[in-house]
Amino acid sequence: MNETNPNGGELELSREVEAIQIPSGDTFKLPAGTKVILTQSLGRTYTVATDQGLARISEQYSDALGLEEQTTEQPATEKVNSDVNVSDGDYKDAVWEQLRTVFDPEIPVNIVDLGLIYDCNVIEENGIKQASVKMTLTAPGCGMGPTIAADAENKIKNINGIDGAKVELVWDPPWTQDMISEEGKMKLGMI
Repeated sequence: MNETNPNGGELELSREVEAIQIPSGDTFKLPAGTKVILTQSLGRTYTVATDQGLARISEQYSDALGLEEQTTEQPATEKVNSDVNVSDGDYKDAVWEQLRTVFDPEIPVNIVDLGLIYDCNVIEENGIKQASVKMTLTAPGCGMGPTIAADAENKIKNINGIDGAKVELVWDPPWTQDMISEEGKMKLGMI
């Protein structure tokens, strides 16, 4: 769900936070007292406008924004993280759940429902589980590609038992709006 700024204006950071510059993907610090405007709150991340441009802030800093941490139901991820009766299919389901929490900072639909994920596998070699994902972007020139891929990798690495994640950007077949799920089309007002 897309939350709006509860104050209707600027928020002031109550403590220093680490942020990711959009679209470069560079990490930098926003000091306590920085004024920001919340533009999007999806996928357990916050996109804010600052005097330095747009930035993405992770949920661990929600308190610095004066917001409550977002929660989403993730039964497969919770099952894998509990380490009780876990199958190989549960790991793949958990990866898909994590990918559904990744958003382009400018589009209020997750990358799965946008049709950007072409392939998703969990491979085990020598007792080490690795997630391998092939994704595309809505346009080859999109500067957010590396940032979105890094966000996906970081969220996948939060799954217990997954030791690594590789998100590869691919361009074949080219993305079209036909790849957007019905849910995604509804959120974008296309149906």
